[in-house]
Amino acid sequence: MAWRWPALALLTLLPLPAMADLLTDAEARFGALQSYQVTLRSTHGTGAQEVIRYFYRKPGWVRMEFDKPHHGAVLVYAPDTRRVRLWPFGLGHWPALDLAPDHPLLRNPHGHRVDRSDVGVLLSNMLALRQRGSMSPPETAEWAGQPATALDITGPAGGSAGAVQRYRVWLARDTLFPLRVDSFTANAGLLESVDMGDARIGVQFPERFFTP
Repeated sequence: MAWRWPALALLTLLPLPAMADLLTDAEARFGALQSYQVTLRSTHGTGAQEVIRYFYRKPGWVRMEFDKPHHGAVLVYAPDTRRVRLWPFGLGHWPALDLAPDHPLLRNPHGHRVDRSDVGVLLSNMLALRQRGSMSPPETAEWAGQPATALDITGPAGGSAGAVQRYRVWLARDTLFPLRVDSFTANAGLLESVDMGDARIGVQFPERFFTP
């Protein structure tokens, strides 16, 4: 069940131009939620694809179950120890590796770290880019059959090679949770497109889900 602040729920009744700061509101919503799960369906600029079932619980527990690539692999990040437990061939199967979150085995093609992989980090990155650049007026949209609001966040000219110069994001109208995010380089090349259309917020996970 999607969680919302009663005061912020009034935003859904306002016309889009009256929404003063959707990104800040989206970050505030994330700050208030306790957990979520989503299937991350990513396409990289090179054409490589990833499908990962992603689970998050504050204050930073992360579990990833891989479908593509590395089908069957499972990893869990524990914020109390700042360590990652990785089962390359499936939970309960040998070997079980104990790794630091910056270990090369855990990096995706864009260098994302498991300990900085949640939606809160993504929204923070968007806010930082907007602070240096600009954001387009919100547009009425739809993604994964859900009413959405689309935004473009563009950084200043002269961005460094390989860095995100522009985000195109679709936020769910009721929760402001990102449903899809496209990121682009300074030359407008696609870095990554991530579909999060099946996100569920406020999930009650089993007791030992993050400590298997």
